[in-house]
Amino acid sequence: MLGGIADALELTGSETVVEIGPGRGALTELLVPRAGRVVAVELDRMLAAKLRERYASDTRVTVVEADVLEVKLAELAGGDFVLVGNVPYYITTPILFQALERPRPLRAVYLVQREVAVRVVSPPGGKEYGALSVNVQAVARGELVMHVPPAAFVPPPKVDSAVLRIVPLAKPIVSEAEEVGFRAFVQQIFALRRKQMRRVLRTVAEIDPARADAILGAAGVEPDARPETLEPATLARVYRAMRG
Repeated sequence: MLGGIADALELTGSETVVEIGPGRGALTELLVPRAGRVVAVELDRMLAAKLRERYASDTRVTVVEADVLEVKLAELAGGDFVLVGNVPYYITTPILFQALERPRPLRAVYLVQREVAVRVVSPPGGKEYGALSVNVQAVARGELVMHVPPAAFVPPPKVDSAVLRIVPLAKPIVSEAEEVGFRAFVQQIFALRRKQMRRVLRTVAEIDPARADAILGAAGVEPDARPETLEPATLARVYRAMRG
């Protein structure tokens, strides 16, 4: 499994790798000979100390004792970087969104709960398609690399896991100036995912039916369409029409 995670990064030997939650360093050990530099971000003080001791003589490895959600990943890397981590299930979504903030990693590979990976890559119309799907797909391409069964862990968890790779789009669907607003808009409309878009816009934008229909017409969306059926590019058009 760890070898599959390292392989999914497609390292050439020159990259700076930021590793989230290295723990005892099992994945770190595989990354060091493949990367130009490894920055390991570990919250646990004792584990961070052991990693520092282990790599004290290796200048390619930097151990940062910190909460990953409270650091700037690109600043730690000092430039272009790739990201990898066995992401704690309870903070998976915040970490995914943090890594999509600019400047983004060249690519990111995560070990996550399989349910989350499926949501990230889900197309419009599926029951798993939602706010997470749209917000990731608006700026990046997600790929479910491999399934990881509970038996791969000791002790085995009660859920299946997956290796998820995310690569930023060369031309994102939303611009840098739109990203924060679009993300909030998507969260709002998917709270009403089964409502028709006319009703959704009336609710989130506090507008009358005529104004909602005008916005949807400008975006090329039928008023009775539902958020869960609309692809990210279409929702971006709705967002721009609403702002305009």
